Amino acid sequence: MKTRKGEVKGRTTAFCRPMGDMLDVVIVGGGPAGFTAGLYAGRAGLKSVIVDNGAGGQLFGSSIVENYPGFVEPISGQSLSQLMQDQALKFGCPVEYDQVEGIVLDGKVKLVKGINKTYNTKTVIIATGASARKLGVPGEQEFQGRGVSYCATCDGAFFKDKPIIVVGGGDSALEEALFLCRYGSKVTVVHRRQHLRATFHIQELARKNDKLFLQLNTVVDAIEGTDVVERVRLKDVVSEEITYQEAAGVFMYVGQEPNSSLVKELITLDEYGYIVADADTTQTNVPGIFAAGDVRQKTLRQVVTATSDGAIAAMAASRYVEQNW
Repeated sequence: MKTRKGEVKGRTTAFCRPMGDMLDVVIVGGGPAGFTAGLYAGRAGLKSVIVDNGAGGQLFGSSIVENYPGFVEPISGQSLSQLMQDQALKFGCPVEYDQVEGIVLDGKVKLVKGINKTYNTKTVIIATGASARKLGVPGEQEFQGRGVSYCATCDGAFFKDKPIIVVGGGDSALEEALFLCRYGSKVTVVHRRQHLRATFHIQELARKNDKLFLQLNTVVDAIEGTDVVERVRLKDVVSEEITYQEAAGVFMYVGQEPNSSLVKELITLDEYGYIVADADTTQTNVPGIFAAGDVRQKTLRQVVTATSDGAIAAMAASRYVEQNW
């Protein structure tokens, strides 16, 4: 498990008793939304803490980020994430590494229950983000960690001079495919439609790379091998023809699933599991609980929109504290 300046301790089924004084805000999640909320909360003088499970999140696992304002040259997701964390720390919002397992309402007080401790707080900002969606084909689960991966930055180097398949047609799929060209002997992007969904600039970069190949109108039907991935069974969605392609690594970029299970019994979710929150304040249906970043119902999920959410949520939490405490 990837961590930033700390680790999550072993899981336990028992909740600890509340520790410490009352906090103004607990921010659950340490991605762009969480760190920005911590930055703004700290600058607002709120007694705050970011509680992060240390897994890293999607930004931390991104090989390059080239569309975040202020960085003319591409920056790695890990570096950008670390800079955001350092800035939140600078303005007085600490980071605690803990796995939050529940949120309980006690009147106006919110009890954020982690494995290591329970945090008493006036407000909560949910910034738990989203995780890679599973493709759901035979062999995907069996070969996870043995050729199937969801993080090119984490695992790309394991496939040096070997054939790689990337599944997906959006920005993330092509960006990570370009990154994997550093390692693989050949990188094939498999996409179920005739046209890619990635932006024009990224498509142009992909088409100029001699090691990157596109296989459109195609889906992965199964992932096969013995101890590790050896080949992928492909199906043409037009002709329904079945073919096999050699592959040592299969990287999945077919969308996201919101990490909202923590609050599914507490907060209103939409049909896809995203938290329903006011666009102007990020306020959920529970007073004093806000949602920011990719876990929130919204039209665009990018690093820049997550940071915007984080700033809005922190200021909304500050107003809530002023008006209700």
